[in-house]
Amino acid sequence: MKPRVSADTALTAAWIVALAASLAVLFIGEVLGQMPCLLCWYQRAFMFPLAVVLGLGLWWQDRRVGRYGVALGLGGAAIALWHSGLYVGLVPEPIQPCTAIGPSCTDVNQLVLGIPIPFLSLIAFVLVVGLSTLSLKESHS
Repeated sequence: MKPRVSADTALTAAWIVALAASLAVLFIGEVLGQMPCLLCWYQRAFMFPLAVVLGLGLWWQDRRVGRYGVALGLGGAAIALWHSGLYVGLVPEPIQPCTAIGPSCTDVNQLVLGIPIPFLSLIAFVLVVGLSTLSLKESHS
């Protein structure tokens, strides 16, 4: 018999990921002074509400809040995937507006523990989607 993750545990983990990601990019931008590019801003537009929505869902014990985690997470993951493809050169387009005159996601200042920020964003969104999905499966059992 395999162990089951409870809906509360999955949602709590999804909220922690969203909160940690939100606080991390605020630290990078506000404390370290590294300006985000346009694609990073779009990803933030999906991540910041996740921290609030999932947190409120936990507070109010709304077992169906995971569906919002899935929806917002998929939107953010799509942008993060595109951004990651641009970063590694799989998408044959320059990163815009990551140029020499604006913020750039391609220099060494945009690495955290040796991992590019677009990849970290993609990982965070995938985790939120997966954990939110787990919470929904558990709540319907």
